Amino acid sequence: MNTDACWPTLDEAKVTVLGMQTKLHQWATDAPNRRFCDLYNLVYDPAFLMVAWDRIRRNRGARSAGVDYVRPSDIPRDEVSILFQLRDDLKAGRFVPLPVRERMIPKASGKLRRLGIPTARDRIVQASLKLVLEPIFEADFKPASYGFRPRRRPHDAIAEIHMFASQGYTWVLEGDITACFDEIDHSALMDRVRHRIGDKRVLGAVKALLHSGILSEDGLTRETKSGTPQGGLLEASHKPPYVK
Repeated sequence: MNTDACWPTLDEAKVTVLGMQTKLHQWATDAPNRRFCDLYNLVYDPAFLMVAWDRIRRNRGARSAGVDYVRPSDIPRDEVSILFQLRDDLKAGRFVPLPVRERMIPKASGKLRRLGIPTARDRIVQASLKLVLEPIFEADFKPASYGFRPRRRPHDAIAEIHMFASQGYTWVLEGDITACFDEIDHSALMDRVRHRIGDKRVLGAVKALLHSGILSEDGLTRETKSGTPQGGLLEASHKPPYVK
């Protein structure tokens, strides 16, 4: 196990990640047709893994375990040994995600919502990928887009509706995509990701997470040929480039 890499403190890691994200966003903004071909080293960078792990620990799903039965909330916040092996596995190309653990959650309507819970390790990789990819795709999204984006809330969308209403617009169209996350086409999604990302290892990691499979409540494992299970950190970041 390679633990010789310089592991920063969390505060140092946050500064490093924010600095790189700022650069990625600026480069993507300045060159709308640029494809980024050297990103994978950031995914296993100690700073990115540290920030990713911190976000996993602070996420409300930290009390839920995947198929490994390890709850991130049970791991001490300052315990980073989990990151050492993960970094080596990512760097050597040995990382293989496990199936997500499916839970059926009742909705107010009486229907059931499928929730997919990745393992702690897989969540860290998802979070690190999100840290790398999000600032690039953020450069492409429209100002009027509010869903699943950083520093944007439903209240911001409501404020924009109020602004248009004050300018004489009187109609609001409400729509919903049936089973949106369950029906996302993997090929179409990857085509959109490739428009900006040329790093084959990053693309491979995203594809592997999409195809990791699902362990249902009855103990059966099934393939994931479409959709992104709700519950992983990447499902939110997949939707904006898919619907852009």
